[in-house]
Amino acid sequence: MCRTATRRGLLKSGFTFGLGAATAVASNPPVAIAATSAKIAFSETIDLSHALYEGFPTFSGDKWFTVEHLATFAKDKVNLNRWTIVEHSGTHVDAPIHFSADGMTADMIPISDMIVPLVVIDIRARAADNPDTSLTPDDITRWEAKNGVLPEGCCVVMNSGWHKLLGNPKFTGNDDQKRNHTPGFHAEAAHFLITERKVKGIGVDTLSLDTGLNSGGAFPVHYEWLGSGRWGVECLANLDAIPEVGAHLLLGTPKVRGATGGPTRAIALI
Repeated sequence: MCRTATRRGLLKSGFTFGLGAATAVASNPPVAIAATSAKIAFSETIDLSHALYEGFPTFSGDKWFTVEHLATFAKDKVNLNRWTIVEHSGTHVDAPIHFSADGMTADMIPISDMIVPLVVIDIRARAADNPDTSLTPDDITRWEAKNGVLPEGCCVVMNSGWHKLLGNPKFTGNDDQKRNHTPGFHAEAAHFLITERKVKGIGVDTLSLDTGLNSGGAFPVHYEWLGSGRWGVECLANLDAIPEVGAHLLLGTPKVRGATGGPTRAIALI
């Protein structure tokens, strides 16, 4: 069955959210790019999130997520857990405040900015040979030569093939000098998308928007991209199942006041 809905209509219909969420769209318009009433038609949904678990990989190797069983059904006739979590664990969103002095926190991002056209740029072949490679402006222009100009208000996602490496040491790319070798966006690509295109978000299937070698302290992409008021999503899954163009991305991010980000259920609507 094919479902057709406007962004507001999808929310008001109760498909995922209630009327109160739809009202938030009207009262909190996007900062950089105006919301549209374009219809979104889809017949398939793909889960783009990894399941979060204790010991989920981090660049530093530190444990960022733990679970404590406060009650069990066998003992208490109810199951209840306590989570201890760093916001940027597993598949998650980076809010602008994460790398800026006064950017939007995660709860401030308009929900109309979290249902957007999805663009996938494939750099798997190059990344397989060079884990330090990055998505460049040339990759974007090659994609556009094939598919047309990037859709307004889209999220541009890098598919490096890393989403299939979870559980493999290559996923974090640690070498014997504690450096990380993983693909990411090049700073010039981020700058191009900010200045030359109307893009709301970028995403990666690795642990960082930056390459691993730039995630050791420099973070040029994080600073420029998030500093521009835009969001990012990291550690996406199942990207091979998504077309280069034509899908939409729906991000379900916890609405925690003041959050710099948070674990996210990312869903592709195809």
